[in-house]
Amino acid sequence: MVKELVSLLAVFIALFLFGMVVMRAGLFHIGQASFKNILHRLTNSAWKGLIVGAIATAILQSSSAIIIMTVGLVATGLLAFRHSIGIILGANIGTTMTTELLALDLSMFIVPLLGIGLVSLFIPNKQTYSLGCLSFGLACIFIAMDGLETLAYPLSAIPAVHSFFDLTNEHQLVGIGIGTVLTAIIQSSTATTAIAMGFMTDHVLDLPAGIAIMLGANIGTCITAYLASIGSGRSAKLVAYANIWLNVFGVLLFIPLIGWLSTFASSLTPSPMMQLAHASLIFNVICSIILLPFVAYFAKFIEWLHTEKAT
Repeated sequence: MVKELVSLLAVFIALFLFGMVVMRAGLFHIGQASFKNILHRLTNSAWKGLIVGAIATAILQSSSAIIIMTVGLVATGLLAFRHSIGIILGANIGTTMTTELLALDLSMFIVPLLGIGLVSLFIPNKQTYSLGCLSFGLACIFIAMDGLETLAYPLSAIPAVHSFFDLTNEHQLVGIGIGTVLTAIIQSSTATTAIAMGFMTDHVLDLPAGIAIMLGANIGTCITAYLASIGSGRSAKLVAYANIWLNVFGVLLFIPLIGWLSTFASSLTPSPMMQLAHASLIFNVICSIILLPFVAYFAKFIEWLHTEKAT
């Protein structure tokens, strides 16, 4: 029984990640080249970078993709390192749109989305194919979310798993560690947050524990950009380091505020999934707004801290 439940959990996580990849593939066909051009042209200030980064990430559904694009632009000299920080801040905000979408009950659209997606994938037209990828990918994501919610209760009934979740509920640093490690492994902070949402729906995890896992996911997702910067020049590596430190500082700032964030998010909606989605949005918006006026100083700090490592 335990083996079957763990296998199903792995299947639903894999289906979620597959859906994300397929959906992003469709969106990339539509907007990747144009967004690279926009990132290059409209990021001569931190405010512009934040807005462009947030919109681009909300549309492409991947903060890692936008940051990797940014690493590439900085590596080729088309974008200054200091101008890239605004994009990173915006990408952190934009990625929360995905979790807001996941928190909505859209299971009724699974069959129509699958149907539209399958038909569109077989039509030899680039735009239609992209629409098919988007539709089919979304359907896979919603199926995976339903599966994760269904598995939450039977998994929690296993004594060892139940004890583990009790530990996570009692010790928020454990949750942060779980979020960091899981996201580093599966390369998707959205998937990690979605898993936490599934367990919160069945009241296995409480909201502070879910927030802790979400905070850890923000750190874990930095590994993707760091891997993309390996072999690049000094400036490109600085972008990856800046992304890591932005998220680490944000998490350190919010560890004492998890209780407040939990109370505030709970006052906004009765839905556990929406509470975590709102908490993620609030965390990223506050962190970005706080740092935005100090972008120039932060850039100097990163350049000073990683002078030797980034060479």
